Amino acid sequence: MKQNALTIDVEDYFQVAALAEAVNRDDWPTMEYRVEANTERLLELFSERDVKATFFTLGWVAERSPSLVKEIQKAGHEIASHGYSHQLVYTQTPDVFREETRKSKRILEDITGEPITGYRAASYSITAQSRWALDILCDEGFTWDSSIFPVHHDRYGMPGTPHEPYLLQAPNGKTLTEFPLSTCPIGKYRLPIAGGGYFRLFPYWLSHWGLGKINRAGQPFIFYLHPWEIDTGQPRLNVKAFSRFRHYNNLDKCMHRLERLLSDFHFGSVSDVLSGMDIPTRAVAV
Repeated sequence: MKQNALTIDVEDYFQVAALAEAVNRDDWPTMEYRVEANTERLLELFSERDVKATFFTLGWVAERSPSLVKEIQKAGHEIASHGYSHQLVYTQTPDVFREETRKSKRILEDITGEPITGYRAASYSITAQSRWALDILCDEGFTWDSSIFPVHHDRYGMPGTPHEPYLLQAPNGKTLTEFPLSTCPIGKYRLPIAGGGYFRLFPYWLSHWGLGKINRAGQPFIFYLHPWEIDTGQPRLNVKAFSRFRHYNNLDKCMHRLERLLSDFHFGSVSDVLSGMDIPTRAVAV
């Protein structure tokens, strides 16, 4: 059975871009903090199923919950960086992005005592207008990334880029391995099928079919989820209808669907999956 990458973006509900209209970043410390309990529920499930994953951990969360990071590490999962403050990359200056990326990496390395080599941008916000971030990731010692979503979207996306893991050439000529978020071909259209809101919005059979199609084509897929997506008790914030739909849709179904997914497919960490692949040595300029 093809091994696929299971990934968790460790952030809390109030840090999500879809809810930014209702939450001021300065108010984060005063919000009900639920990420620890939700992440521990996922850890329990993964332990029961003997599954390993990659946890892209926000520096802001790691600073407040170092014991949670250690618990993830002790359970044998991979720790990677999700940046520090969950700000969209293309809204930051290169200097601010470098400072936050370096800070988050240092926090995680101080907690784990291990090098942090993987990265995922907040809301997949490395796009055509923020390619410069790839230069900074290379400069800061990251060797692989999972930030590029090869689709059209209002908040993220870099259509036209490869759909399978590849060696990426950053604008400065340096390279790192990219594991793009998974999409399923339907004619000329690429259906985003990698998890998160799509996993909650689509019926389970569609996610299963799309992810299975990737495996049947001989490729691994990458799946992502956030701890808040299994949390039906989280506060309901007053946001516009579309943002409310994006964030709260089918929270009550997500955990059951995840349990089914773990039974239907074989999973490991990002590094485990990449180590078993023959990544082309010719770099693709992005």
